[in-house]
Order: sequence, then structure tokens, then C-alpha cells
Amino acid sequence: MNAPPSTSTVARMLARHRPADEREAGSLRKILDLLSTAAAPFSRDHFAPGHLTASALIFNPARSRVLLIFHGKLHMWLQPGGHFEPGEDDPSVAAAREVREETLLEAAWPGPEPVLLDVDVHLIPARKSDPAHEHHDLRMLLVAEEGAQRVGDGVKEVQWFTRDQCAAMNLDPGLQRALKKVWSV
Repeated sequence: MNAPPSTSTVARMLARHRPADEREAGSLRKILDLLSTAAAPFSRDHFAPGHLTASALIFNPARSRVLLIFHGKLHMWLQPGGHFEPGEDDPSVAAAREVREETLLEAAWPGPEPVLLDVDVHLIPARKSDPAHEHHDLRMLLVAEEGAQRVGDGVKEVQWFTRDQCAAMNLDPGLQRALKKVWSV
């Protein structure tokens, strides 16, 4: 029998993370609570209150454009991401896999180690047999060259956007916050 995935990698990343605002600080508290109380925080079947997910904000090397996907089920522009697969416990691995699945793009960390850019807990509506629940999202920072992306699993469209284009869109507040962290420099 396989041992359940360890939460130690996530806990180390969260210990170094500094929230940008009170909403993100609240998300961080919820994620830490999930890690300390849930028997299976990585399992997509853990619905009360939810489970961990991993996503990535992918910027071009100049950090002038970000790659977003139009999500097939949620019908909105988001960063690529999703559920941990069985046995995964590292958000950097899960996020990179999700990027490959959804955009067919190989991306890299902007430095020698993965960077946890943002954390966000958000409600996912009930769908089919899944009740409404929360995604406790760990948002990694990635860099990739423009032009190699294609539409992958669960995605309707993949597109690079500038800061001005993103500002004109009705993006999720958590995504807006994560973008500001990179574009405010």
C-alpha cells in the first residue's frame, strides 16, 4: 500500500510566502488549516471544505505578456492549472504538468528554484456529482517563449495578453492580484 503524499513541500513553500493583501492572507490561513486538518488534502474527492490545486502564471521572458487559457467548464480567462494527480505532492510539479496538458507548452522556473507567486482559495460551483467546494490554489511563476502554445485538455483558447489587455478584462480578483505582483516591479 502506498503512503499518502506528504504535505511537507507545500508547508515549506507556504512558510516562506508573504501575502500581498488581507484576502490572500485569509487564503493562506485556510490552506494552512486544510493541511493541518484534512486526511487527504491533495485528493480531488476531498470536498469539505475542498482540496489543494496547483496553477501557473506564465510570462514571456521580458514579463511583458502573460499566457491565459479560456477554461472550457468555467467559461472565463484563467491561468493554467488544476488538480494534483495521485502521488503528487509538489505544486511546482503539478503546475508544470497542468501547463503541458492545457497549453502543450514547456515552461521553466524564472530562477534556480520554483517560485510560489500567490495563493488563493475560491469556490467551485457544484457540477454533476461533485458538490460545491473550494480550490486551495497554489500559484507558481513560470517563464516561456511566446508562440509554442496550443489548445490542450479542457481549454477552449490559449492566448498571450499584455498588461493593458488584462486591465481591460473582467479577470478574477485573485488573478488580478497575482498579475500585479509581477507587473508592479
